[in-house]
Amino acid sequence: MTNDKLKQKKLFLLDMDGTIYLDSILFEYSLDFLNYVKSIGGKYVFLTNNSSKSINDYINKLNKLSIEVDSSNFMTSSQATSLHLRQNYKNEKVYVLGTESFKKELREDGLNITDEYSEEIDCLLVGFDTELKYSKLDDACRILINDVDYLATNPDLVCPTSFGFIPDCGSICNMLETATGKTPEYIGKPKPTMVELAMQANGFSHEETIVIGDRLYTDIACGINAGVSTGVVLTGETKSEHLADSEFRPDYVFENIGQLYKMLIE
Repeated sequence: MTNDKLKQKKLFLLDMDGTIYLDSILFEYSLDFLNYVKSIGGKYVFLTNNSSKSINDYINKLNKLSIEVDSSNFMTSSQATSLHLRQNYKNEKVYVLGTESFKKELREDGLNITDEYSEEIDCLLVGFDTELKYSKLDDACRILINDVDYLATNPDLVCPTSFGFIPDCGSICNMLETATGKTPEYIGKPKPTMVELAMQANGFSHEETIVIGDRLYTDIACGINAGVSTGVVLTGETKSEHLADSEFRPDYVFENIGQLYKMLIE
């Protein structure tokens, strides 16, 4: 795609960790890029598969990084998962292997969730649990033996940090698969749900929308599945050597968010 088509974009759906910042370090030109989006009457919405934090957690974190956001600037796998549960498991008991923040968010949406094992569990839901204990894995394996429905927020294998990577939700699910042979239905990216919800909420068309992220198999695949333009940044999980062998081909490849910003203003 050409720079002219890139400059037509108004809705920028952005991954966060590895794209805009790493841990608590903001990448150079991130603020310039976000200010540019506002200056053209556009909107930036952060699409994250990270279910370990609530939207309020993210608002606080980004405000500390001098990024102006409110709840309308986020679409998370937690929100997409909550919507799926409300549509399909409204009255069912759901065991949640996840953080306290994630469970609180689901309870506030009126869902019947628990973190205690029983034989009455209808569905197991696994998130990116940064508070993981072995007892939770024990519960999950016992639940899966009973052949209940099995959901997970996102297939990401790792989460980037300042020192490298840590296991994400997909890696937790891989452990459970090794023990039980069971695999989940994933709710977040690469499914198109979050992109579709963001476009509906903000009133932008497919042609005006682009997904920017650092993972080919979640961020870029999500954009492709939603029928919008995509751009990968090489500041997170994806490196240039990964591009040739991937089935998910982005429309744009950026060394970093700064290169995207410079292409938009030139």
